[in-house]
Amino acid sequence: MIINWYPGHMYKTRKEITESLSQTDVIIELLDARIPSSSRNPLIDELVKDKKRIIIINKSDLADPAVTNKWTKFFNDQEGITAISISSTEDKNPGRIVKMCRDMCKDEVWFERRPVRAMIAGIPNVGKSTLINKIRGKKKAEVSNKPAVTKRFQRVSISKGFELIDTPGVLWPKFEDQTVGYKLAILGSIKDSILDIQDIARFAYNYMYEHYGDRIKTRFKIDNLPEESQEGITLIGKKRGFLLKGGSIDYDRACRLLIQEIRDGKLGKLSFDEVPNED
Repeated sequence: MIINWYPGHMYKTRKEITESLSQTDVIIELLDARIPSSSRNPLIDELVKDKKRIIIINKSDLADPAVTNKWTKFFNDQEGITAISISSTEDKNPGRIVKMCRDMCKDEVWFERRPVRAMIAGIPNVGKSTLINKIRGKKKAEVSNKPAVTKRFQRVSISKGFELIDTPGVLWPKFEDQTVGYKLAILGSIKDSILDIQDIARFAYNYMYEHYGDRIKTRFKIDNLPEESQEGITLIGKKRGFLLKGGSIDYDRACRLLIQEIRDGKLGKLSFDEVPNED
């Protein structure tokens, strides 16, 4: 199955990123800590491979901390990349990102003559606007938990020595690995209407069963967790009293509940991407 998702403004964004690179010193790539691999846009790798780069693994407050630590090390072990993990909603020291960018450029001949210019890029709904507002110290960029809110480039002057270029969230044309599409859908990075809610919920349940089964048991007060996803989600609906006329379970409602509880952090800190090459 190949999932297609590429609104016109995303094509335009790719073009504008390419055109702005000549005026950009540092690329800040923002990832979702719950899916650090699935939230990496391969187009960004392709477009900015020769630039100084920082990877920020955001929303770490929602992710499994042990897995996030492994991902941070994984990226830092790659040549030319500096990686940190943060929660942009809770970060008490957003100025360190500005310092990191400036430190990367301090040996450049132009450093004293003009601001360091950093472009911040990432997929939709990964927290770019929240992070920019933290760095600015005041609310200016529009913030939403829905994908594709920022639809134009914005140049933000942070200080005399630093500028940020905010870019709209951009995905790539095709998810040839359908698991990437499902993971993005679980966390709301693509619109819920792109994939079938039952398929998304079954994928989420199967992953949770394998990696975080006890969380489902505790949250929904289930003693014996079914291995089969449809049976398990039906049981969740039964536990929450999602009954239809005639006594059958409202399966769609149970599916939506499971997805929303994951997004809201009510099943605890979860990570859906495993670090490669682990024994």
